[in-house]
Order: sequence, then structure tokens, then C-alpha cells
Amino acid sequence: MVNHITTAKRKHDFNPHTFLSTTGKGRELLSFKKKKTIFTQGDPIDGLFFVQTGKVQLSVVSEAGREATLGILGENDFFGEGGLAGQPLRMSSATAMTDCVLLHIGRTTMMHAMSLEPKLSAMFVKYLLKRNIRYQDDLVDQLFNSSEKRLARVLLLMAQFGKEGVSEMSIPRLSQETLAEMVGTTRSRVSFFMNRFRKLGFINYDLGHNLHVHSSLLNIVLHDDDGMPVPSGTGNQNARANRGSEPPPEPGEPADKDRAKRPPLARF
Repeated sequence: MVNHITTAKRKHDFNPHTFLSTTGKGRELLSFKKKKTIFTQGDPIDGLFFVQTGKVQLSVVSEAGREATLGILGENDFFGEGGLAGQPLRMSSATAMTDCVLLHIGRTTMMHAMSLEPKLSAMFVKYLLKRNIRYQDDLVDQLFNSSEKRLARVLLLMAQFGKEGVSEMSIPRLSQETLAEMVGTTRSRVSFFMNRFRKLGFINYDLGHNLHVHSSLLNIVLHDDDGMPVPSGTGNQNARANRGSEPPPEPGEPADKDRAKRPPLARF
């Protein structure tokens, strides 16, 4: 007599990265050329997006017509997920900064997948928590840091320093108006600081359509005093002299010297 031992079939391990990089029911890969609109503020929400390649700019326009840039997203970022929380309309606009490949996931598909697959749910919640921390840091940065430090932080975050372990990265070159919107200052001040960063070798935007950011820019964010640390040497006397010639702050914005002081944050 032979005893037959039966074993249940082992369930196929769910891989969130595979789910977010392949097509299927309710999942569609979409390509957008540079400067093309992905969705517009006020559009009905039909799902969320996951960035495969490229850069995406999120922006919002007030009733008075004033535009503000909320952020620049890149590979492995989610956006447009407000519908999962019941929002019926898009609260911002999304535009392709570069040629992009995006995975569009329908609301029902994403909700169903998260209910069945704890790995996907945990990954998505972790992403939202990290982004919430980033937003809190953005608020603290806006309240306490000078516009020079805020600009340096924006450039470093866009270059994703700390993730790749490299000393220099290229990012799509943004207009000074867009950088001013992200930093919360005037275009003239952005122009002044960008020229200063370039002269000191922290950035290089003379080649092509990309902005090259060097890790030495981090010195500005970590410096405790108001303004930027200037390396010693006679060759930097002009840089020191120019510190007094900064353009005035935007009306309603406190002068850098009048901003409250705070201990340095662990993350920039």
C-alpha cells in the first residue's frame, strides 16, 4: 500500500516592483514627450501614476492665476494618488519635464491589489510616510532657512544625493522662475545665488540642457551662519565682497538675517 502525500501548491510570491513595472488589467504604460501635459488641475481623477523613467513637474495655480511648483518627481515616485482618499478632482497639474514613461494604475485596481497583497500596501504606505517627512522638512526649511540655503537644498534633493553615492549628478535644467517658485523667493535672488554657486564650482549649467550639481553644494546647507561659506584665499575676495550686494527679499518675505534660528536637521 502506497501512501500518497499531497502538498498544497505554494502561492507565487507577489513582487510589488513587478506589479509596478508591467501592464495588466487596470495597468497601462504611457509615454509622454517633454513638456506634454499629463493631467490638469481640476480634471476628474481616474487613477494614479508610477514613474518608470523621466522627470515630472507638479504645479498648482491659484484663482488669481499665480502658479507655484510643488515638486519635481523622478523614477519610482508615485503621484496623483488623491483618488485613493476620495478626492474626485485633481488638485494639481502634472507636466513631463523630460521624455517620460509612466505606469497608470486605475483606482479600483490599486485598491484591490493593496487589499490582497500586504507587500504592495506596505511599500505604498512607506513611500507616503517618507514623502510626508519630506513635506515637513520643506515647511521647516521655508520657515527657518535663508533663500540661499533653500535653493541649495532644492538642487540637492533633485539630484538625489545620498541615494547613489556619487559626487556629481545631472538634472534637467529648470528656468529661474520655476526655481523661484519652488524656493519661495524672487527670480532675481535665484539668479544671484545660481551665479555664485557656479563661480565657486558647486554647479555647472554651461553644457547642454542639464544642470550639473556637485556634492560640495551641501556645504551651504550644513553651514550654521547666515549665508554661504566661502573658501579661504585671495581669489575669493570678490565672492566675499558680493555678499553685501544681494537683491532684496520678495515683499512680505523676512530678510534672511531676521529668520528664526534652529538646530540643524538630520536630513536636508
